[in-house]
Amino acid sequence: MRTIPSTKISETVRKMCIQAACELPRDVSDALEKAAAEEKSPVGRDIIERIRENVRLGREEQRPICQDTGVSVFFIQKGCDVGVDGGTLGNAINTGVKLGYEDGYLRKSVVRHPLDRVNTKTNTPAVIHFEEVEGDKLTICMMAKGAGCENMSRLRMLTPAQGEEGVKDFIVETVKKGWANPCPPVVVGVGIGGTFEVCALLAKKALLGDLGEKNPDPILARIEAELLERINNLGIGPQGLGGTVTALGVRILAHPCHIASLPVAVNMECHAHRHVKVTL
Repeated sequence: MRTIPSTKISETVRKMCIQAACELPRDVSDALEKAAAEEKSPVGRDIIERIRENVRLGREEQRPICQDTGVSVFFIQKGCDVGVDGGTLGNAINTGVKLGYEDGYLRKSVVRHPLDRVNTKTNTPAVIHFEEVEGDKLTICMMAKGAGCENMSRLRMLTPAQGEEGVKDFIVETVKKGWANPCPPVVVGVGIGGTFEVCALLAKKALLGDLGEKNPDPILARIEAELLERINNLGIGPQGLGGTVTALGVRILAHPCHIASLPVAVNMECHAHRHVKVTL
């Protein structure tokens, strides 16, 4: 059994929070570069270039790309042969988030209760999803999820009779209704199948997929390409001011489901798609 000190996990998470806020991942930067070349609207091209300049300044000056530094969402893969020394894994992650948002001077956006709206002033508790896997490694994926895009996300329990076309129509409808609110060009995460809660989790997890890689599932790869074309034909464009690039990418994950169900969830993400992955 390999053990990892909880302090090492906290320090790793601290650095991840700051990095996510200030440094856009390479796959998103590459997608923005491609979008700048493909956008046909002069206004849209200008907006994308301003976004890219903001990304450059964030990386070089270590300043947040966006003032909404988001809720800290974690997907953890813990090997069955690795343990945590000095505390629980959850506490270690939350300690790291607290330190990261303090040391990075990041906006703390978490309230202790959805109705009394009192800020916790630490950006904790984080949202943490655990998965146990084989091996002795600990993989931490962190996403800083802002509210503008999160609020435009949707879930619908379709019937099997609505099929693939019903799924695609709902996804496009969700992007269209969101219009400028999620700060396009967006990244669209989709979960299909499972149950009510599973498809929502899949949609969030799908956002962690590399925008430069093709979906290994040929059915989902085809649907992703079709959806990206339909979404970009909506004319919403960068920041909702019109154009030919409304989305940087569509990523889909699927799961087996009940014979009488066809759950679909869409988790919207803005152009500042901030995520970091570290393996200990």
